[in-house]
Amino acid sequence: MNVWDALALGYHLTSRLAYVLWVGWALRRERRSGYYTRAYGAEEGFRRFRRVATTLMNNDAVSFVALCLLTRGTLPIAVHWWLLVALGAILSGVGIGVKLWARAAAGADGYYWRDFFSPPTAPPVPAAGPYRYLHNPMYTVGNLQLWGLALGVASIPGLGAALFDHVAILVFNYIVEQPHVNLHYRTAVRR
Repeated sequence: MNVWDALALGYHLTSRLAYVLWVGWALRRERRSGYYTRAYGAEEGFRRFRRVATTLMNNDAVSFVALCLLTRGTLPIAVHWWLLVALGAILSGVGIGVKLWARAAAGADGYYWRDFFSPPTAPPVPAAGPYRYLHNPMYTVGNLQLWGLALGVASIPGLGAALFDHVAILVFNYIVEQPHVNLHYRTAVRR
């Protein structure tokens, strides 16, 4: 791995940590003390949170793509290159499709954790979309595009980053989101 590859990997890992750690910290702070809603009101507090969260999420995504493209061809393969591209495209298509389907079912507000700032007054609707079939499609199957891109461009650092990213978001879900969902909606989480 050359210096640029190492810098790209370090930058991406730092970007992923900034995303999951800051968003996790901010959401837990909001749940414990209502920091944003007390300081700015529910709507403006959510907007301020979402602005920073969106910036961190976008930076994370761009840094992953850049890492994969910069380190393409580092995976020694014994198959035709087009087979990896096809497999990567399938994984990416499934991941993006499930993520979009889950986002449509949860709504944009659910995607950005609005219920931490102003809980809905109506009870939760029954599971819709991919949530009928998967416990957490957004963070599980919905992340296959990470693996697909890294595999499609044959990037060893990309595959390592995909593993790191997937584990980090699952830990975030377990520590931050699921306790909130369990408490807020008083539902048992299927294991």
